[in-house]
Parts: sequence; C-alpha cells; structure tokens
Amino acid sequence: MVAPIPLPMPKNRWIAGYLLVQAVIALLCVILFYRPDLPLPPHEYRLTHAEVSTDAKTWTQAQLPYFRPRDIPPDTPVLLRTEFAYPSADAEKAWSIFIPRFTSGVEIVVNGAVILDSRRMRSVGRIDRNVAVIAPIPLALLHDGANELVVRLHLWGPLTGYLDAPYAGPDSELRQAYGGRAFLFATLPLALAIWQAMVGMILGLIFFARPHERAYGWLAAAMAVGTVQHFIPMPASALLRGLLGASGSLECALAVHFAAHLTGLRIRPWGVFLFLPAALVLLTALLGPAELLPTIYGLFGLPSIGLFVSMVAVILGRAAVARRDWSLAYLGSTLTVVAVFWVHDAMTIMDALPGERILLGRLSYSTVLIAIGLGLTWRFVQALNQADDFTARLVEQVREAEKKLRASFAREEEQSRKEALAAERTRLMRDLHDGLGGQLVSIVAMAEQTGGTKIGDAARAALKDLRLVIDAMEEIDGDLMLVLGSWRERMAAQLRAHDIALSWQVLKPEGLPIFPGLRPWHVIQIVRLLDEAVTNAIKHSGAGTLKVVIDSVAGDDGSPGGRITIEDDGRGFCAQEASSDPGHRLPGGRGLLNMKKRAEFCGATLDIASGGNGTRVDLWLPASAGLAAPGEASFPHG
Repeated sequence: MVAPIPLPMPKNRWIAGYLLVQAVIALLCVILFYRPDLPLPPHEYRLTHAEVSTDAKTWTQAQLPYFRPRDIPPDTPVLLRTEFAYPSADAEKAWSIFIPRFTSGVEIVVNGAVILDSRRMRSVGRIDRNVAVIAPIPLALLHDGANELVVRLHLWGPLTGYLDAPYAGPDSELRQAYGGRAFLFATLPLALAIWQAMVGMILGLIFFARPHERAYGWLAAAMAVGTVQHFIPMPASALLRGLLGASGSLECALAVHFAAHLTGLRIRPWGVFLFLPAALVLLTALLGPAELLPTIYGLFGLPSIGLFVSMVAVILGRAAVARRDWSLAYLGSTLTVVAVFWVHDAMTIMDALPGERILLGRLSYSTVLIAIGLGLTWRFVQALNQADDFTARLVEQVREAEKKLRASFAREEEQSRKEALAAERTRLMRDLHDGLGGQLVSIVAMAEQTGGTKIGDAARAALKDLRLVIDAMEEIDGDLMLVLGSWRERMAAQLRAHDIALSWQVLKPEGLPIFPGLRPWHVIQIVRLLDEAVTNAIKHSGAGTLKVVIDSVAGDDGSPGGRITIEDDGRGFCAQEASSDPGHRLPGGRGLLNMKKRAEFCGATLDIASGGNGTRVDLWLPASAGLAAPGEASFPHG
C-alpha cells in the first residue's frame, strides 16, 4: 500500500472537519431524494382514480398511487380498474399505457385483453431496479370514448404492493419519459455492473499477483457478488431468491473485511460471524416456506446491511482521523453516501416515506464500490510509481557505490603495487649496499694500501654513483627538496676537496612545489644532470665559487613550477659551438647533448649560458614534470 500522506492539522480539528464533511454529504443526499426531476409524461394523461378488488366481484374506490394493505395474503393479486378517454381524432396515433413505478409485478389489461405481463420480463420484476413499463395498445382494442384499463398487481419480495398512477396517452408523449427512466434505472445500473466487474477483475489480478495485499482480494470478492446479483431475475427459484436476498448482507460483510485489512485492524476470530445474516437468509430461502423469507430478510438481512455499512464507515473514518490520511477520508466519505441511502431504502420498505417507492441503495452501493476500487487502483499505481522511483534511486546509488568501490579497488591496487615496488627497491638497495657497496669499499681500501691511485679513484667514483642510485630509488612522492638535501651534502664535500666555495640559496620558504608525476627513475636523471653540471664546473671552469639557486616560478598557464640554477664564476666555454655540434664534448666530461636528453626525459627544459664571467645552467621544471615523459625503458644512459 501507499504510505499515508499526513496533513499538518491537529487531531481535534481533523475530527471536527471529518464529521462536518460527512454531515454535508448526508445533507446533499437528502436533498437529492426530493428533487422532482424524474421523467414523467404530461399531467393530463395521468389516471388518479380507480376501483380496487381482490376477487373481481367486490369493488371499492381507491386513490392512485395505490398502497396495498398488509392484511391481504401475499399470493393474492389485487385488481385496480379505471377508465381513460380515447378521442377518435387520434386514430392515426399509437397509444400506450405507461406505469412509472410498481412492486412487484403487473398485468395490464385494456378492454379485456392483456397487453403486458411484467412477470415475463424477468429483469423488470426486481423491486430494487425501479424500472417503469410501457405497453403499446393495439388499435383494434381502442374505441372512441371511454376505454377500460385493469391492472393486476402481484407481490413478492420484502416490500408491500405499490402501484403508481398510470398514464394513458399517445405513445410519442409517453415514450420520452419511459426512455429517461429506462436509462436511469436499467441502462445505468447495467453499465455500473459491467464497470464493477471490470474493476473487480483488476483488483482480483492485483491480489493474485500480490497475495499479501488481502484488502484487494476482499474488495474483489465483494464486487464479484455485486456483479452476479445484478443478473438474478425475479420471480425466480428458491436458490436464486436466497442469493438475491443474501447478496446485500454478503457484500457488506466482505466490505468490513476489506476495511479491516486496509487499515490493519484485526477482526479475528469474530470476523466469520459477519457472514451469519447472509447464511440465514439463504438457508431460509432453500429450506423454509416462501412467505417466511421476507420476514427473515426484514429481521436480519436489511439491518445487517446498515450495521455493516456503518462498521465500514467507522473503521475507515477512525483510521483517517488517526493517521490524518486523505485517501482513507475519501473512502470513508463514500460509505456515508451508502449509509444515507440505506436509511432511505429502509424507511421506504417500512412505508415511512411518502412519494414514489424509489430504492437507491443498490445503485449507490455499486457506485461506491467502483469509487473505492478506483481509489485503490490509484493507490496501487502510486505505490508502483514510488517503487519505480525507489528502484531508480537504488540503481543510481548502486552505480555510485560501484564507482566508488572501483576507485577504492584501484587505489588499493595502486597502493599494493607501490608497496611491492617499495619492498623490491628496499631489497635491491640493501643488496647493492651490502654486496656491491661493500666490495667497492674493500677495493678502495686495498688500492690505498698498495698505492693504486687510479684504481682507488675509479672505485670511489663507482661507489659515489652507487650511493646516488640508492638515494634516487627512494619514493619521494614528488617532493624534490628531499633529494636536493642529500645531494647538497655530497656536493659540498666534493667542492671542499677542490677548494670551491658553495653558495646555496632557496628563494622561497617552500623551495620547490610538489611534482606528482616525478618517479624515482626521473629523480635519478635530475640528480645526474646536476652532478654533471657541478663536475664540469670543478674540472673545467677554474671557479672559486659555485652558486646553487632554488626557486618556485609560475608557468605560462599560471601553474606552479620550479627552477634550479647552478652558476660558477669561472672562465666559461663556447656554449653555442657545443650546442651546434652534437658530438662536441667538454674537456674531460660528458657532452651537453646528454644533459639535454636527461632534461627532456623528465619533461623539463635545460638552458645553458656561458661567457667570460662563468657558466650558468638553468633547469626548468613545469607542474607536469614526469607526467608526459617517456617510460622507464627510455632512460638515457652514459
């Protein structure tokens, strides 16, 4: 079911408002009873006086409409005799007899000939249908002046006999009123019965598809009973009379179960006793005498309908007020209509109301059942829409969770890969340090003991390069200042050995920005590039001071970048000549082309300027340094 929609109103105001709405609905129903808008022929064709007899011998004067006395035995028909004038001027017009309302069956006799017997029209015999009859008069039966009309009134059912004032006149004048009443009390109930069957089938399908929605099943059963009873003719067999008499009570009992399941009210075990009045009426029709059925129906069937309708109205109204649920308030209001119409029909059956014996309870009950069915169907559609919305949100949440999960797996996989690489680097660094590093230290010691200066120098160079590789293998997460710190210590010791002063300047507190794309294989190329610049200054410049400047600068697009400058005050060299000749090599050192390749490998830019005042090497590192650089297999060597 759809979750109730609460309205922001205090409970006491809800109760007052709900009761006021029900009072207004009841008042509108009462006003509807007394609106004189039922179709009738012109008044001049109405016959208002008749003679009454039960044996066709003794006749007494009576006024029409006629109410059959209760002391006349039910199986005794009543004869009503009157006259109507037929002018010979209307000889070319068809004439008819029209009776707006009667209970329960009539025979129409004109000048001794039967022209209509409603007992042969099985659907007309239902006292709850309010069906009128019209009987065309054969022209051969009519004669100029007074013509005799006899109506034989038969009785069955819970009502006493009733005959409205008949009309005798031109068929064209009477047929229009008959057509209007036939639409209201024959065509419209048939359409409602068909519509009720369709809605009941929809609710039944919903129940079979979702058995836990029991309210739909109970209401579908009530609609099925109402549809079946509509097609039961009268007079009929004892079984059909029992079904017809028990149908109202049975439908209302099913409606009580529907309301209980809809609102969550537990009615077990006494809920089974709701079906006792219907069972009693049915058993009386099958096993008891025919004359007992109206009495049992009047004592148990009719009161149980009013009781059950009131129970449904109270259950729905109580739940609507407690939950402040507008949909339950709507359903409760429909039951108020049924209750008012039931009171009207009960008073009509007891001859407590004047006027035509128009019974509206069955018509209103079918309409209300359809209204309730449509309301439940709408609630079900709303529930499906909410389920679809929830499913869509759930799918979107699942997609988001799946995306986050994939990102988490990717991060964990990357972290695992980094940890594996770090572990492998640590193992390799330990093996290099403990193995090759130890052997190089031993070679240096033996060279010093034996005087092998060249062997010692070569071993020292190899040992320095090994330490450089080990230092560069550490993961720095893009923070190049960590590497430059250890590089400064090695470079300072190297410069002191050659009597060259070091000037180290960091122009901004943060030094260089973080370069996320720099990996260990990029760092080693930068360090080797810087080492080569310092080595060239030591060997060839004759400088007394070497200055290193570290600064963070912005790129052309405003992104953070960095610059490392190495400058000496030596004699310099021809940088243009060296740059134009790829094979040119500095005296005792590596060529400038190799330094440029290392810079390109890291996604950096190298600028070299040299003159009489010394040499300046500028290494420019953009924010994207390392991201668009070649892979590890593209290391420049040499």
